[in-house]
Amino acid sequence: MKPTKKLSGALLMLLCLALTGCSDNRKQPTSQSSFDEVLTTRRSVRSYDASKTISEAEVRELLTATQEAPSWANQQPSKYYVAISEEKVAAVQDLVGGNKERILGAPVLIVSTYEQGKSGFFRGEATNEVGEGWGAYDNGLSNGYLILKARAMGFDTLIMGMRDADGLRALFDIPDNETIMAVVSLGYRAEDPKRPERRQLDDIVKFI
Repeated sequence: MKPTKKLSGALLMLLCLALTGCSDNRKQPTSQSSFDEVLTTRRSVRSYDASKTISEAEVRELLTATQEAPSWANQQPSKYYVAISEEKVAAVQDLVGGNKERILGAPVLIVSTYEQGKSGFFRGEATNEVGEGWGAYDNGLSNGYLILKARAMGFDTLIMGMRDADGLRALFDIPDNETIMAVVSLGYRAEDPKRPERRQLDDIVKFI
């Protein structure tokens, strides 16, 4: 049967493979190379395309991925507060200090916190000298999943430590037993930032 113009290239390729046994010579990405691409293209983006939006459903998919992050005894202390309406986004923009101008085009801003007294504790007592630092550690792991999943979805991020914690707590009614860590911008890059130089591996690794 002669293919019509309505047949897509993908369908034609499948027909070719099934009927004639011809092969596709294009290099197909592996799961590992795909993950490597996520790692190598992720950047801390400070210029966003204001014409593009992100839906609540997409943010939910993104934050669902953070729940796969490991945490101390599976305590899952990380919490997220999402500004997605124009009013709330504008309010959070005023609470990130000098980063405000850098994130004006980002359609979503996410506040990252962790619940105190969970990670690093057993029966109410700190398990070792790091103590509450384990809560911050687990929150960092969760945020790592967030920014990598964001990149895999085609989004870009910036983790901001400059923030008015008291203002954010009031804006989102964040409980006192949660430590506010960072604000993460979420959007689409307006330009491709350069990759900063990394230290030599032997500067950070020691084999014994």
